[in-house]
Amino acid sequence: MLILLLSMAVGGAAGIGVTYGRRATSLPPPADVARFLARGTVLDRVRLLNADPLALRAFAGMGLAVDVTVPNALVPRIADSVAFARQWVRDSVAPHAAAGTNVSRILVGRDVISQANRTLLLCLVPAMQNLHTALLATSLHRRIKVSAAHSLGVLAVSTPPSAARFREGYDAAVVKPLLAFLRATGAPFMVNAYPFYGLTSDAGLDFALFRVSAEGVTDAGTGLVYTNALDAQLDAVHSAMKRLGFGDVDVVVAETGWPWAGEDWEVGAGADHAGDYNRNAIRHLGSGVGTPLMPNRTFEVSIFSLFDENLKPGPMSEHHFGLFHADMTPIYDAGILTAPETVGPVSAKVTPASPAPAPAPDAGAADSGGRQWCVPTPAADAAVLQENIDFVCGGGMDCGPIRPGGRCYEPDTVQAHAAYAMNLYFRSNGQHAFDCDFGRTGVVTTVDPSKISSSST
Repeated sequence: MLILLLSMAVGGAAGIGVTYGRRATSLPPPADVARFLARGTVLDRVRLLNADPLALRAFAGMGLAVDVTVPNALVPRIADSVAFARQWVRDSVAPHAAAGTNVSRILVGRDVISQANRTLLLCLVPAMQNLHTALLATSLHRRIKVSAAHSLGVLAVSTPPSAARFREGYDAAVVKPLLAFLRATGAPFMVNAYPFYGLTSDAGLDFALFRVSAEGVTDAGTGLVYTNALDAQLDAVHSAMKRLGFGDVDVVVAETGWPWAGEDWEVGAGADHAGDYNRNAIRHLGSGVGTPLMPNRTFEVSIFSLFDENLKPGPMSEHHFGLFHADMTPIYDAGILTAPETVGPVSAKVTPASPAPAPAPDAGAADSGGRQWCVPTPAADAAVLQENIDFVCGGGMDCGPIRPGGRCYEPDTVQAHAAYAMNLYFRSNGQHAFDCDFGRTGVVTTVDPSKISSSST
């Protein structure tokens, strides 16, 4: 019965998707993933956390809508140059759209407004504008929208929902022009909503899991009753947008989810709770009931995440948001398979040892474990290579050896440091060729990168 309800929701609602992250040591090939999602689930869209060409090719002809993400490291360059934005669209989006991949959106950066990076923050809207201009030049602007996903950290106040407002200073300088852009181009405001992270004790668990009765929690400002935390979070976003005069801009749930395992101190982490939350969130958002402030409507929602990601930093829960194992058997019943499948019991709390770090290239020594390395192309621009370094080292990977005083710091050149960082990313993600693309600035080689480092001095 649940599968039938979800299938009806897909047909009549804004859509049900999944976030496809790849910060893990063992994952199936993108082609297998694409076929599985298209044939084995009721999902109709997928969100990529990059613009990986192999993944984009894998979804060609599958019918799923695909959102691609511009890495934070590229946002300033796209903001500074329409020409660079056009080149990025020509290289990273247009060929795949022409080949049958249903690219739906370009998402600029990840949680940009929530980060304490003024340069990145001020580049967000100009980058979105330049990408829209680039889409216009390729006649893709009607098919592909430009937006960005934001955490609830964009709000200064979120409780009660009627009192919500955006962070002071950001509201007029960034959020208001952002919302004006979204309204003008018909793109949605996308929010990452996680009731799990609002839990401080078991007292709020029922509210987070849609288990509260009709009495619920009353917003004193409006008199409206909330029976679940997700509605309250979405209405807080809507209230903040309306306060700036943009209550008509559509709201999309870019990410939501629940960890199936976590540390002993992490309230609510567990497979049973994860299954309840995701099933209820999908059912509720696709039901047409809406929220107290946005009634009688459906919401597009993407569940985070397709697979566990053991290379992410943070507590154990950060590694265990996956819906499926690497062999694409379900970790728990999220109600999204086209045919029921038996799911074995899993432990709610885990405390395994931290994953061993990926082998790293050590300057001056041959690597005994691998036969391939990822290195920069000889003609790669130094500024782009620095962006590659920032992307890898800013994403939670251990770049200590190329920091000052590290064993691979010398030679102190962008080329040598990029060779280390790019190879670290390549090997940490399974040594697939697409993990060495880096915007066509990387190449897979059988030559030890330490030799390239030596030749750079």
